[in-house]
Amino acid sequence: MVERDALSVRRARRRVGARVGAWLAAALLVTGCGAILESPPEPTPADFPGIAGELASRGLDLGDIASGDAGCDDSTLIPTAIGFDASGLGQAEPIRLRVYIFRNGDAYDRRRPDVDACVAAWATDPGTVEMIDARPFVLAGQGPWPAEFKDAVREAMAAAAGAGG
Repeated sequence: MVERDALSVRRARRRVGARVGAWLAAALLVTGCGAILESPPEPTPADFPGIAGELASRGLDLGDIASGDAGCDDSTLIPTAIGFDASGLGQAEPIRLRVYIFRNGDAYDRRRPDVDACVAAWATDPGTVEMIDARPFVLAGQGPWPAEFKDAVREAMAAAAGAGG
């Protein structure tokens, strides 16, 4: 009789263990499905290599890249600026472009007027300056630019900006 009671206890423990295991498996499955249903994080703005990659992937040729090339002597804007030459997509001769890269959207909003003042200092013809705003970036260059070139630059900058910082 004792042997039969011990056997019953072992079977009961196995059943409880099996039920606990089933509940754990179900909980993990539900948790895993919840993680799949969550939306992915918003993309963050790219660094300069990411911007350059976006431009190049759309057919632009880049060269003469220089960090700190703001085109003006605003000592607080110089660290945000990178100048480079770009050609392709109807732009036969390389033109100097400058991208001003801000840490986040708030910095972009605060510093955007400073970019206008800086561009006014280096533009040879202010009436034809082309500017692409893709928060938290501003890209500027002397224009006019061919439509295909401008469209590619605008698309690349939008892609590089991600969710805009």
